[in-house]
Amino acid sequence: MQKTIHVQELRSQCATVLIACGSTGEEAGKVAANLVMANLSGHDSHGVGMLPRYVDAVLEGGLKPNANVRIVLDTGSLLTLNGQRGYGQIVGEQAMDLAIARAKTHGSCIMSLADSHHLGRIGHFAEMAVAQGLVSLHFVNVLSRPVVAPFGGADGRYGTNPCCIGVPLKGREPFVLDFATSRVAQGKMRVAHNEGRRVAPGTLIDEDGLPTTDPGVVVVPQSKGLFGALLAFGEHKGYGLAVACELLGGALTGSGTWHQPTDPAVRAIVNGMLSIVIDPARIGSQTAFEQEALAFVDWLKAGPVAPGFDAVQIAGEPERACRLQRQSEGITVDALTWQEIVAAGKKVGVSLPE
Repeated sequence: MQKTIHVQELRSQCATVLIACGSTGEEAGKVAANLVMANLSGHDSHGVGMLPRYVDAVLEGGLKPNANVRIVLDTGSLLTLNGQRGYGQIVGEQAMDLAIARAKTHGSCIMSLADSHHLGRIGHFAEMAVAQGLVSLHFVNVLSRPVVAPFGGADGRYGTNPCCIGVPLKGREPFVLDFATSRVAQGKMRVAHNEGRRVAPGTLIDEDGLPTTDPGVVVVPQSKGLFGALLAFGEHKGYGLAVACELLGGALTGSGTWHQPTDPAVRAIVNGMLSIVIDPARIGSQTAFEQEALAFVDWLKAGPVAPGFDAVQIAGEPERACRLQRQSEGITVDALTWQEIVAAGKKVGVSLPE
C-alpha cells in the first residue's frame, strides 16, 4: 500500500521530527522543504525517506543540528569551508551563498566544502547559481558505506559520488545536470527494496560479485553480513568520473576519501564538495554565450523524436514537469518508508499518523 500526502502537510510533519531532534524551527523548516523538494522533483531517493537516517545520525552524534559553515580560508575567489557535520541542506546553502557572492565580485569562485553531513540533491545548489545567472560545476564524494564497485571490481569500494552542472539559458529554464556516477542512486535502491520491486539487469552485483536484480543486496546485510554493490554507469567512463569526484570532492577539499573497513552501524553520511562558480558576464563572452547556448538547445529540440518519446528534452526539464504534477496531486510514499518515518518520529517523541 502507499500513502499520498499533501506537500505542505509532509513538510510540516518532517519539520516536527527535526525540531524534536534538536533543530531550530528555521533549520527544521529548511531541511524539511529541501527533502520534500527532492520528492517533488521525482528524486524520492533524496526525499523524506532520508529522514529516519538523519534521526539516527543525530542520535549517534554524527550529525550536528544547528551547525553553520566555517570559513577556513578566504582569498576572494578561493574559499575553503568546513561544514562541521551540520545538515548539508543548511551548510551547503551557506557555502553556495558565499561562492555566489564571490563569483559576482571576482567573476569566478572555486569553493571547497569539507565535513558536511548529507548534502541531499546536489541540483539544488546548481539551481541557486543559475537563478543568479551563474554557471556552476560540483564534484561530490560520499563517506558512508562503499556501495559502488570499481570497473573490474567485485565489491563496493566508494560511494555514489554525484556530479552536477548548472547552466543558465537566457529567457528560458536552465540546464541542470545532476547525476550519481553509479548506474542509479543508492537511495533509489532503498525505495525499490521498500516497494518490493526488482531493478534492471546490469545495475547490481550481489555479495559474491555476481549479477543480481535484487536491490536488497545494497540495503540490508546479506550472507555473512556482507553487502552487494552498485555498478558504475558507462563502465570505465562512469568509474573514472567517480574517482575524479572522490579525488576532488574528498581529497582536495580535505574532507577525506574512503579507504577503511565498513561499519554498518554508523548512520551518518559525510560529503565533501568542490564547486566552481562562473559569472558569464565577467568572462567576456556574455552575448555569444547566450546566443550560442540557445541556438544549440533549439537545434537539439528541432530534430526528429525517437519512437517511444514525446519530445527531445534537456536536463532539468523532467524534474520541473514532475514538480508541477506532484505539487497538485501530492507526494506518494510507500508503506514501508512511511513506517520507517513513523518509527523515527517515535525515537524522538513525535507521533505521526500511522
